[in-house]
Amino acid sequence: MTAPPCPASIIAADLAGMRSQTFGLARRVGLEPHLYALVPRGLWRHVPAAWWPSPLRAIQPLGLDSLAHPVISIGGSGGAVGAALRRKGATVIQVQNPRLPPGRFDLVIANRHDRIAGPNVILTRTALHGVTPELLAQAQVEWGPRLAHLPRPLVAVLVGGGNGRFRLGRPEGAALAVSLATMMRRDQVGIALTPSRRTAPEVCRELHDALAGPDSWIWDQSGPNPYLGLLACADAIVVTMDSVSMVSEAVATAAPVMVAALPGRSRRIGLFLRELEQVGRIRPFAGRLETWPVTPLDDTLMAAEAVRAHLGLVAP
Repeated sequence: MTAPPCPASIIAADLAGMRSQTFGLARRVGLEPHLYALVPRGLWRHVPAAWWPSPLRAIQPLGLDSLAHPVISIGGSGGAVGAALRRKGATVIQVQNPRLPPGRFDLVIANRHDRIAGPNVILTRTALHGVTPELLAQAQVEWGPRLAHLPRPLVAVLVGGGNGRFRLGRPEGAALAVSLATMMRRDQVGIALTPSRRTAPEVCRELHDALAGPDSWIWDQSGPNPYLGLLACADAIVVTMDSVSMVSEAVATAAPVMVAALPGRSRRIGLFLRELEQVGRIRPFAGRLETWPVTPLDDTLMAAEAVRAHLGLVAP
């Protein structure tokens, strides 16, 4: 009888992107993640976490007595708390640049575009995630029949939302909708599209209006989430540039990935996309279907192997 996986404590804000990265890493290591949601107290939510003099007092109580080890922390606030826990004897794996010296953690796993270095720093080309070949195969079995009515080639479209770096409001949504409709008509492709929680309602309306018809399917955000199914069934993928996580999950598949530009600027995301374009894994989306030979790119496995080696664990 197989023993249940050992637990790991996740110190993170309760956000989808942070759960995806930390849970994905933990499960690839062979650990069962348990989230301890990080919520700053009062005025501390307005102060950079690297300046918190007492990180464990700057947040709502985590229930430290029940924390399992190792601890996986993420981001600046998670890093501040993770470093404090390590001073108390915990083994702490930090994901993303903690904005603190890497030596305050057992391991730091960051993207290359974070531009940090150290003997305990593991650099990846993509964000960490849990999209594995096994999960994609299961999703293909589930979603293949549901999407079988759409023309082939089938283009999966992953739409994010505006943030502090990029704009995706009604004008940008309308422009994206026109480009997708042009591709659907000229290249005779099927489209399966999923918005995210961050996609504005007016953007969803523009997409629905432009893509209405038998050759497209748009998730109405009710019922089972089709995200993995779209990744698994796609012959090609279009993803908006605002999300490193969505791009990273898309390039983990065997489909060519086209990135839809948005107004705005991010040095970090620009470096991330430039490297993937240089190795031929992504191309800009120009309103037409493009296909080219690709190989799945997923650095989460390499990061998980480094964590297992540090913890003395065998592969699951």
